Amino acid sequence: MGCLHLSSTFLSFLFLISLLSEVNPASFKIVNRCRHTIWPGFLSGANTPQLPTTGFVLNPGKSRTVTIPRSWSGRLWGRALCGQDSSGKFVCLSGDCGSGQIECSGSGAKPPATLAEFTLNGAGGLDFYDVSLVDGYNLPMLVVAKGGKGNCSATGCLLDLNGACPPQLRGDGGVGCRSACEAFGDPQYCCSGAFGTPDELITSSYFARLLIPAKKYWALGKTEHWYRL
Repeated sequence: MGCLHLSSTFLSFLFLISLLSEVNPASFKIVNRCRHTIWPGFLSGANTPQLPTTGFVLNPGKSRTVTIPRSWSGRLWGRALCGQDSSGKFVCLSGDCGSGQIECSGSGAKPPATLAEFTLNGAGGLDFYDVSLVDGYNLPMLVVAKGGKGNCSATGCLLDLNGACPPQLRGDGGVGCRSACEAFGDPQYCCSGAFGTPDELITSSYFARLLIPAKKYWALGKTEHWYRL
C-alpha cells in the first residue's frame, strides 16, 4: 500500500474515496470535497471484470457509490475543467481520458493525473490500494478503507501541489503537475536503463523543491521498496 503525506490543511479540497472491501461485492463511495465539479474516471485492469460505469459527473459536496466486483484491479482518478468542445465532444483540461464522452469506456487518464490504484482479492486474498503520483498530480485525493481487517490505514495526498509546481513540470496550459519522467524522459527519473533496478533510489530534484514528503510504495517480488517521487 502506498502512502503519501496527509495534511488537514487542504481538507476543503479533498477528493475522498471510501473503500468497503469486506462485503461481496465491494463498493467504492466517492465523495467530492473539492470546491469545484469533478468527473471521476475508472479504468479496469487486464483480465478483470468491467465496471457498471467508467465515468460520471460529481458536483461539490456530492457522493456516489459504485459496485465493484470482489476480484478486481484497476485505477480511479478525477477529471476537472470539463465541457464540450466545438465539435460536441466531451473533453477535460485535467485528467482527460480521450473518449470524447463522460464515460471513459476503457481509456485511461492523460497525465498529469493523481491515481488511486486497487487490487481486490489479490495475493493471499488480500486487498491492495495506493495513491500514486507516478503519472503526475492534478487533484488531492484520499483513500479510506472501511470494513476490512489488518493494516487498512488511510492513504493519499491532501496537499494542493498545483500552485507550487515548478514551471518545468506544469502541464499543458499550466494545468496539473507532470512527473519528471514525463517532462524530461531521463532514465534517472523514469527508473529505466541503469536506474531500472530496485536497488536504485532516485530523488527528483524538481519534486524535492516542492518539499513533498511523499513516497510511492512498490512491491517487487518479495522485496518492498520505497521510492521518493
